[in-house]
Amino acid sequence: MRGALCLEIARNAMTPISEPELLAALKTTFGYDHLRDGQLEIIETLLGGGDAFAVMPTGAGKSLCYQLPAILSARKTIIVSPLVALMDDQVAALRQNGVGASKIHSHQSYDENADQWRAFASSGPQLLYMSPERLMQPRMLQALQNQSVGMFVVDEAHCISKWGAAFRPEYEALSQLKTLFPDAQIAAFTATADEATRQDIVQKLSDENCRVFVKGFDRPNLSLAVLPKEKLKTRLVDLLEPRRGQSGIVYCLSRKDTDEIAAVLSAKGFQALAYHAGKDGDYRREAQNRFMTEDGLIMVATIAFGMGIDKPDIRFVVHASLPSSMEAFYQEIGRAGRDGEPAETILFYSMQDFIKRQNMIFDGEGEGEFKLLEYKRLEALLGYCEATTCRRMSILTYFDETSAPCGNCDNCLEPPEVEDYSAKAQAIFAAMEQTGQSFGQAHVLDVLKGAQTAKIHQRNHQDLPCFAALAEDPKPFLQSWMRQLIAIGAVRANLARYGALEITEIGAQIQQGQMAFMAKTPKAAKSSSSSRTPSSKATQKTPSLASGEEALFQDLKALRLEIAQEKNIPAYAVFHDSALREFATRKPKTREQFEEINGVGPKKLDRYFEAFSQAIALYVSAHKNG
Repeated sequence: MRGALCLEIARNAMTPISEPELLAALKTTFGYDHLRDGQLEIIETLLGGGDAFAVMPTGAGKSLCYQLPAILSARKTIIVSPLVALMDDQVAALRQNGVGASKIHSHQSYDENADQWRAFASSGPQLLYMSPERLMQPRMLQALQNQSVGMFVVDEAHCISKWGAAFRPEYEALSQLKTLFPDAQIAAFTATADEATRQDIVQKLSDENCRVFVKGFDRPNLSLAVLPKEKLKTRLVDLLEPRRGQSGIVYCLSRKDTDEIAAVLSAKGFQALAYHAGKDGDYRREAQNRFMTEDGLIMVATIAFGMGIDKPDIRFVVHASLPSSMEAFYQEIGRAGRDGEPAETILFYSMQDFIKRQNMIFDGEGEGEFKLLEYKRLEALLGYCEATTCRRMSILTYFDETSAPCGNCDNCLEPPEVEDYSAKAQAIFAAMEQTGQSFGQAHVLDVLKGAQTAKIHQRNHQDLPCFAALAEDPKPFLQSWMRQLIAIGAVRANLARYGALEITEIGAQIQQGQMAFMAKTPKAAKSSSSSRTPSSKATQKTPSLASGEEALFQDLKALRLEIAQEKNIPAYAVFHDSALREFATRKPKTREQFEEINGVGPKKLDRYFEAFSQAIALYVSAHKNG
């Protein structure tokens, strides 16, 4: 970082800003004393008039990178956001910090949207949030061309790329912005984008002068674990029991699973809500509002929930089903621990889910090249699930980064035993060959187990040399070996032949003894009551306070919730948990002491000093002899 950063505003007649002035603006506006790693150079680029595309991990402070330049330069800025809830939360948080911001979206009436536009078009708020569909309407584009827009910000920018894991056609129209507004800057942000996606985003949104920032994908505060998907509902209840009172998300593949799991958790006394596209709009808005505002709520959801969720204190993300890709998985677990505190991610995994995902890809829309890319992404996630080494290394390797073993995933904390199972693999290959490589996993394993099924007898497969070749091995062991063979690319499922398993070149090398099949040692399934839920540094390192401080912290959280509900804003928009912990630890009394705490700016000090200082004083008075 330079000692005297001088930021020239190329497209605005503005006095250069020194680094101390920049940090002073950060403190007076947002209450923070310093920028996070990687934010300064992005802010410098935008204040200097350049275009920027940043890939930053969730929780790294993407929004500040464009909000602060927009505020300091006083240029009219359009923020393109994919979700109404995200717009509402961002605008509410900005307003709590005394920043004028407007929003136009479908959940507001015509008159409300008209008022928001008039405020933006006048000398009022300089930041306007809207969806890509709303922005790219001809009347809106014409109106904006009369407003001298200085910058367009595209959030969740991976949605614009056909190579992205969450491509949205309505985002593609944003590629017209650089032509329609040649003098405006373009800033784009996302949490995940591989090289092909990054190049596509830059080509569509900007030009060769766009600076690309890739700030890394590592989230060391997240623990990682994978569990077999057996007795899911029972194991999920056991898993969440020690996590009662924490906010979390449980992702499901189908609406039916979502409703059933939410009902099971509710019956066990958890505060759980179901969320999917089958629920009406009012229900979803209320559910999301409750999740953002209340503590200890579990959202059981399909992927209809989550993009842009800015709740900082989500302590766990559980996948009850396999996600669609490594990118989708990374996006979804990234919603945990945005406050930087330890959080857990747990994936329940089965080969049946993998086959379902395969079918969804190849039965879905899109050209063959796109489907193949999606399948490769799914295969990468399978490799993560079957990894025998550090899971964080597996994720970062996929995103072209390297790291040492994290010491904070299940494989690091309890390394799996690995043995040579080449003979078992060769028996599996023999069964695949003798049945013509024309059947899926279930039938091949039935043949190996010597099962007396109608399908076997109809085809006389009971007469094959491979029949009952692995009858003594428990079926879960066979399923584990099969998953691992698929994960290392020794076996593939040919979806054009309805998922028939085929031996690959790698498989042929194992079959011929040219390569060993080193696999995890299967363990007999334990009963739910005796099986231990994953232990990680996240559970061991959950931020703890002294007993008295913890009680005050809970009192302050209750006060925050009361204020948030009264103002109809997210709880974190009042204060983040980190600020409340400092209140509980330092017990500030004066305005000056409050202002020293990270996250307390002048506007929030004016709004909340009286309420929170009284709560602290009452607690101290009541416990002064304790």
